[in-house]
Amino acid sequence: MYDSLMKKSFTAGHIYRDLRLLIWPRRHLFLIGLILIFINRAAGLVLPGTTKYLIDDVVLNRKEELLIPLAAIVGAAVLVQAVTSYALVQLLSTSAQQLIADMRVRVQRHIGRLPVRYYDSNKTGALVSRIMSDVEGVRNLVGTGLVEFIGGLFTAVIAFFLLLRINPSMTALALVFMSVFGLIVKKAFGKVRPMYRERGKINAEVTGRLTESLGGVRIVKGFHAEEREAATFAAGAGRLFDWVRSTLVMQSTVSLISTLFMGLVSVTVMIAGGRMLVRGTMTVGDFVAYTLYMGFMIAPVFQIVGIGNQISEAFAGLDRMQEVLQEQPEDLDPERTEAVGEIRGHVRFENVTFEYDAGKPVLKEISLDASPDTMTALVGPSGSGKSTLIGLVAAFAKPSSGRVMVDGIDLSTVRLDSFRSQLGVVLQDNFLFDGTIKENILFGRPEATDEEMKRAAQIARVDEFALRMEHGYDTIIGERGVKLSGGQRQRVAIARAILADPRILILDEATSSLDSESEALIQEGLAALMKNRTTFVIAHRLSTIRSAQQILVLEDGRIIERGTHSELLRRRGRYFDLYTKQAGLEANRFVNPGEIMDQAPETIAAAVGSDPERYESRD
Repeated sequence: MYDSLMKKSFTAGHIYRDLRLLIWPRRHLFLIGLILIFINRAAGLVLPGTTKYLIDDVVLNRKEELLIPLAAIVGAAVLVQAVTSYALVQLLSTSAQQLIADMRVRVQRHIGRLPVRYYDSNKTGALVSRIMSDVEGVRNLVGTGLVEFIGGLFTAVIAFFLLLRINPSMTALALVFMSVFGLIVKKAFGKVRPMYRERGKINAEVTGRLTESLGGVRIVKGFHAEEREAATFAAGAGRLFDWVRSTLVMQSTVSLISTLFMGLVSVTVMIAGGRMLVRGTMTVGDFVAYTLYMGFMIAPVFQIVGIGNQISEAFAGLDRMQEVLQEQPEDLDPERTEAVGEIRGHVRFENVTFEYDAGKPVLKEISLDASPDTMTALVGPSGSGKSTLIGLVAAFAKPSSGRVMVDGIDLSTVRLDSFRSQLGVVLQDNFLFDGTIKENILFGRPEATDEEMKRAAQIARVDEFALRMEHGYDTIIGERGVKLSGGQRQRVAIARAILADPRILILDEATSSLDSESEALIQEGLAALMKNRTTFVIAHRLSTIRSAQQILVLEDGRIIERGTHSELLRRRGRYFDLYTKQAGLEANRFVNPGEIMDQAPETIAAAVGSDPERYESRD
C-alpha cells in the first residue's frame, strides 16, 4: 500500500479529497476564516490605491484638503487589518489544535480496533509516530496556513486586475513570467510531497527503534549494549537527516527560483515604466501605484511557496494517516453480526487449520472439545502451535479452514464485543499499566466495588504484599509494573482476571513467575476461579496440570496425543517423555508408569535433589 501511495501523482483530485476530509466538518469556521482573510487582504490594498492620489493630487496638484481624508482611510484600513489578523489567529489556530487532538483520538481508536496480526507486523514506536507526529502538520491546513494561502491568491488576483487597469501591456508581460513560475512550483510540490511521506516513514522507524531501546533498557544495560544502541539510533537519525536535507534542497531551490522571478519582473517593470514616464504616457502616481500593486501580486508568491511546503508536509502526513485508517478493524468484519448473550463456554474445534502465510500451516486439522467446568491443557515444544490455538479461542484470528464453535455458534460470526467481554486472559509475561495496584486489578471490570476488588486481590494473594506498602492498593507500580517483582506482577494479573469473572479463561503459565509457596496458595484461588468455567492452560511446568480433564500434546501443529495425566503416562508416549524428563528421571520404556503416577513431580525432584527442569520456552 505504501509503495502505491508513493507513486501517486500530485493531482487536483487527491488535493480535493484530502481537503474535503479535513475542511468539511469545520466548514463554518473555515468560511468565517475566508471572509476575514478577504477583508484583511482588501484592506491591505488600500495603501497603494491611495498613494496615486497622494502623489498626483495632493503633492503635484497641491490639493491639501485631500490629505486628511486619505490618511483617515489608510488608518481605518490598518485597523481593519489588525483586527482581522488577530481574529484569524484566535479562530483558526485554536480550531487547528482541536482538530489535531480529534485526529489523534480517531487514529488511536482505529488502531486499537485493528487485529492482533497488525500489531505483529508494526512496531509500537512506529504506531506512536503515526498517532502523534503524522497529524501535526495538519494544523497548517485547517489553521491559518490554508486560509493565508487562499488569501494570497485572492490578493494576487485583485492586484492583477488593478494592474491591468493601470497598464495592460506591462501586466501581460508579468503574467507570462508568473505562468512559467507557476508551472515550476507545481512540479516542485509534486516532488516534495512523496519526499515528506518517505521522511515520515523513516521518522516512524527511528522512533520505533528508540521506543524499543528505552523499553528494554535493562536488557541493553545487562549486555552492555549502550554503544551499539547509540550507533543504531545514530544511523537512523542520519537517514532521517538525509531526507530532511533533500526536502530543504527542494525548498531552497523553489525559493531561489521565486527570488529570480521577482527580480526579473522588477527589472521589466523598471525598464518599461521608466520609458513610459519619460515619454509622458504614465503619471508618477500611476507608476508608484503600479509598483506597489506589483509588490502585492508578487509578495503572495513567496508566501505561497512557504505555505505550499507546509501544506505538502501536511498532505504527506494525511497520506500516512489514511494508510492506517484504511486498515479494516476486526470488529467491522461483515461476517461478525451475531451478538451472543451470556455464554456457557462450550468450545469446539472442527478440523481447524490456520496459516499466517499461505501454504505454511501452523495448525493442521485440529479437533477438540472443551466443556464448561473443565480444564484443557496444552503442552508441547516451542513452535508447536499452542499460542496460535489459544489465539483462535480468543478470536484474535480466524481459521484458514474448519470452524471454532462456542456454544454451537461459529466464532467467526460472533461480534467481538459480546464475546471478549466474557473472556479472561492471564499471560506468562503479563502487561501492567503505569498506575496503582487497584487500577490494574479493576482494568477488566472498572465498575467493580472496592469489596469485589479486594476479594479478587485476596484470592490472588495480592493483599500479602500490597497491604505492606505505604499506600496499599493505591501504590503506583510504574511503567509495566516495574516497581513490583515478577511474582507480584503475576499475582496482580491473576487478580485482574478473577475480578473480570470470565466464562472462558486462558492461562499461559500463569504461575511461572511465582515461588513454590506462593504458587501453592494461588493454585487454590485459581481452582475456585476455574469452577464452572472453560479453562485453557498453556503448561510449561507439567506439575500444574495433573488435574486437567484433558491434556493435548501438540507437535508441528498437530495434536499427537490427548487424554488425562494418568492416561497419557500409561501410553508411554511423548507426554510420558516430557513428564519424566521434568521429574528428573531418565525417560525409558521400562519405568513402571504406576510408580510415577503415585508420586508428585516435586517428590520425585526432591529424590534426585533438583527442581523439575523447564523443557521449553514460550511459543
